[in-house]
Amino acid sequence: MRIGIDIKQLYRVIWQGPVILLAAVILSLLSNAIRPTSLPLVADWSVQGRMTTERGEPLSIELSAAKHLFEKKAAVFIDARDSIQYGEGHIQGARNLPWHNVDDLFMSVMQDISHDTPIITYCDGETCNLSHDLALFLKDMGFAHVNVLVNGWTLWIENGLPTQEGE
Repeated sequence: MRIGIDIKQLYRVIWQGPVILLAAVILSLLSNAIRPTSLPLVADWSVQGRMTTERGEPLSIELSAAKHLFEKKAAVFIDARDSIQYGEGHIQGARNLPWHNVDDLFMSVMQDISHDTPIITYCDGETCNLSHDLALFLKDMGFAHVNVLVNGWTLWIENGLPTQEGE
């Protein structure tokens, strides 16, 4: 019985591993390149970068731009959180259109807003998708200028911008 290591087999294993790995990488890059909906090799995977329409158009808005629109009263802010959170505090003058009740409340909340009016949706937390889902819905309903203020409620409070409580 032989327990020793065969040096030739060891060398073969050492060079075959990287060759197989290189072949797999090349094949995956080629298959990605020829598929009709190829995946980007470099992309913006930040929260703001993910806030896009289905066609890849950006939806996110920076706090400074949202603040500017707020000060000029040039946009309608819509809180996508539930009515309890909205009642505890929201951006001053914001309307509440909870994503989970959008079908029931859409007409009453949006009836007097023109389709050309800039709209900024927000919720709370970087991982909150309610405002993104609401923005996509509003775009589908024909509103042309809809943006998402990512982590909007927290950013608004942290920057000491005007808020209010209650309905």
